[in-house]
Amino acid sequence: MQEHQTAFLRLAIRHEVLKFGQFTLKSGRVSPYFFNLGKISTGAALRGLAQAYAAALQASGLHYDMLFGPAYKGIPLVAAVACALAEGGQDLPYAYNRKETKDHGEGGLLVGANPRGRVVIVDDVLTAGTAMRESVKLLRAVGAEPVAALIALDRQETGPAGLSAVADLEKTEGLKVIPLVTVQDVLTHLMRENADAATVAAIRDYQARYGVKP
Repeated sequence: MQEHQTAFLRLAIRHEVLKFGQFTLKSGRVSPYFFNLGKISTGAALRGLAQAYAAALQASGLHYDMLFGPAYKGIPLVAAVACALAEGGQDLPYAYNRKETKDHGEGGLLVGANPRGRVVIVDDVLTAGTAMRESVKLLRAVGAEPVAALIALDRQETGPAGLSAVADLEKTEGLKVIPLVTVQDVLTHLMRENADAATVAAIRDYQARYGVKP
């Protein structure tokens, strides 16, 4: 694993973004882990998270012109990632959307830079991918080209169509999905850190039942 992945996982566990136990998901499946990026709630933690996002994006080798954050969780994320990239010498424009169209002042759904060129969408996780598809539609409608989605975790878990949320989005929208980590990375990290063997076994069992096949 790369340095930014290890740093991110340590941050996620320290702030209980990544928790272990038994959690009933919206799908009805009982997962041995739960991921909630909303637990990042201090300036230092957000800075560390943004640095990991920026490192993952730079490591991807992707060419892009600007960033976009879907409301609501994507808004602080895209701003923080833009700051992290600027600290590394890459000053990029960014934009985000409102949930409701503003009918006064400047009006509209979009805030920030005018979407243009090749756009990376910055968000937390993919579940059904609904919000991500809405962002793709919105960006294309104003003439921009969404080329990638930068997310924190790929659960590598099959959905109703037999594909993972990541694979489905890549297939239907033509986006490259760049996760900070995958569930396999989580397992690798836990074993390196000598984590509880029962936790590792439970995640392996869950992935054997619901995970995508190699």
